[in-house]
Amino acid sequence: MSANSKPMRERMEAFILELQEEIITALENVDPNAPKFLRDRYERENNTGYGISGVFSVPVGEDGLAPAIDTVLEKGGVNISVVNGHLSQAAVQQMRAEHASLPPPPEGGLPFFAAGLSLVIHPRNPHAPTSHANWRYFEVMEPGDSENPKTLAWWFGGGSDLTPFYLYEEDAVHFHKTMKDASDPFGTQVYPAFKKWCDEYFYITHRKETRGIGGLFWDDFTDAPHKSLSESEKRPRSIEEIFAYVQALGRTFVPAYVPILAKRCKQPSTPRERRWQLIRRGRYAEFNLMIDRGTKFGLMAPHARIESILMSLPETARWEYMSDMGTDPESPEGKLMAVVKVPREWV
Repeated sequence: MSANSKPMRERMEAFILELQEEIITALENVDPNAPKFLRDRYERENNTGYGISGVFSVPVGEDGLAPAIDTVLEKGGVNISVVNGHLSQAAVQQMRAEHASLPPPPEGGLPFFAAGLSLVIHPRNPHAPTSHANWRYFEVMEPGDSENPKTLAWWFGGGSDLTPFYLYEEDAVHFHKTMKDASDPFGTQVYPAFKKWCDEYFYITHRKETRGIGGLFWDDFTDAPHKSLSESEKRPRSIEEIFAYVQALGRTFVPAYVPILAKRCKQPSTPRERRWQLIRRGRYAEFNLMIDRGTKFGLMAPHARIESILMSLPETARWEYMSDMGTDPESPEGKLMAVVKVPREWV
């Protein structure tokens, strides 16, 4: 059986398994003397799938707080999950608004399959940015016991973004240009549309600021013309073309992010810069816990694995009451605030 003749659920699973190793290896090569990522495989209850968490965490010293060794990364995870189960009637009914091919939900709901890779990298140095990425595939099948059930609806989602604590314009340009170059073969309006979606999604509404300097974000990408694209790009796309786009963006993460990490991870820093990093990490935690749909979905899902879901949170963060950091527009912190208050076009 050729690769293209296999069900998409199998091909996506194979892709994210390969990509997880590629990304972890690249991150480990930046700091070869650090502990390796811990690979932790777990099985979901009732034969409903599995996950593999690839987590970086530094052991603490004798005081229980300070790290035992100095490392490039403070915390990070590159996790995959492969899940199957049944969607409730309410969940199917909600999905029908975006996926007209779904039938009215039967009493027992509908079977589904989901596979995805999600990562968050928190470096130790305040000049090295945090980064997040996710690529996922979702499929709803007709009910029954068939080994190869008919697919009623499918879609892809994903993206990657950069969250610096200090603004280096050349890093922002490099990250965005790498994403744009990978997107342009699939349509010149794909990058602008998904970049705009990223700026709007990773927005901390109660702070009136974005989480970082953006990247790409997209969801519900299926064979129907995508609603976020311009009229010139609103054309049907095959599952093969969209999967190729997912693969291109997934393989773009290492060249987009790792050179920035390697360049900034040994840069001299001050206690003040560390303080600002921890304040901005507090903003990161606010978004992930209060706004992010993926975190909310994961916490509400049956048999949720909390350790893997909350892996995205930084190990340390800070909340200052009425902090004055970032209020001076001429300061390095103020220059970052200018671009999270008003997102910029980088390429």
